[in-house]
Amino acid sequence: MVDLRHHGDVDAEPGLRDFAVNVRGTAPPGWLRERLVAALDRLGTYPSAADDRRAREAVARRHRRHPDEVLVLSGAAEGFALLPVLRPKLAALLHPSFTEPEVALRDADVPVRHVFDGQVPDDADLVVVGNPNNPTSRLRPADELALLARPGRVLVVDEAFMDAVPGETESLAGTDLPGLLVLRSLTKTWALPGLRAGYALGAPDLLARLGKHRPHWPVGTLALEAVTACSEPHAVAEAERAAHELAEHRVWLTAELNRLPGVHVYEPAAAPFLLLRVRDGERVRAGLRDRGIAVRRGDTFPGLTADHLRVAVREPARCRDLLTALAELTTEVLTK
Repeated sequence: MVDLRHHGDVDAEPGLRDFAVNVRGTAPPGWLRERLVAALDRLGTYPSAADDRRAREAVARRHRRHPDEVLVLSGAAEGFALLPVLRPKLAALLHPSFTEPEVALRDADVPVRHVFDGQVPDDADLVVVGNPNNPTSRLRPADELALLARPGRVLVVDEAFMDAVPGETESLAGTDLPGLLVLRSLTKTWALPGLRAGYALGAPDLLARLGKHRPHWPVGTLALEAVTACSEPHAVAEAERAAHELAEHRVWLTAELNRLPGVHVYEPAAAPFLLLRVRDGERVRAGLRDRGIAVRRGDTFPGLTADHLRVAVREPARCRDLLTALAELTTEVLTK
């Protein structure tokens, strides 16, 4: 049975060089840290409606939507956890993909269908797809995804890594489609996994259904401040610059990996990570750990195997040891 609850941070134990978790940097940038520190003085009171409104207005301006079309979340993962409240009769999950939505749906006894070939069942009233996809790094055309929307169906597009795509091409965040629900995360680009901040975009009635049973003050003051700050024009511009830099690093790393014996890189890639297939992947992954390097195992994603590894894209200087270790291990496997 596939371990749907496995996450990359399990692979990235302390002391290992981390290529398993897709977070840019090790801490928020200085300007964001200052905003969060200033917000600490407000922790003596409950998060206010004004804080929530400011965050929703900032997100709405960023995506050219109405504030009522924004629901602030404690990370995009909260959006997945809320999906069962929509009471779907059949959920179609386009795999291989991020497994948290499936965990939430199965825990709520929602029937789930895996879709590997793009043929979504007509009777699926909930469809979940990642764009760009985790773990394949594939970016699907927005027009292709739009064809999945229809009356009576909720189409959930997980855009957790979309702000790492230059120009956010193929995003549906500013699109009005029937039943469309777009989930966004700030965790990866702004190094906020310890805070959890994200939001959902959709029609007001759909967001009202999604948030119907949330507790009071579901999003903390610091997360609301982070959503506000990271949606402002200067932050969006900084994320765009970072996306272009990441794209350059990904092209370089892809070329270097393709030179290694027995390593297949799935292309085209658009996210802050690459999916690899190597012979005897479990042995290679263990060998990397012995050399102090953590990568994400692939066999916990439906449709993938132990020969699949996901590798976070880092700047070239940080990748040298990874490439050297992979070259040694894959050569050893091929010649044994």
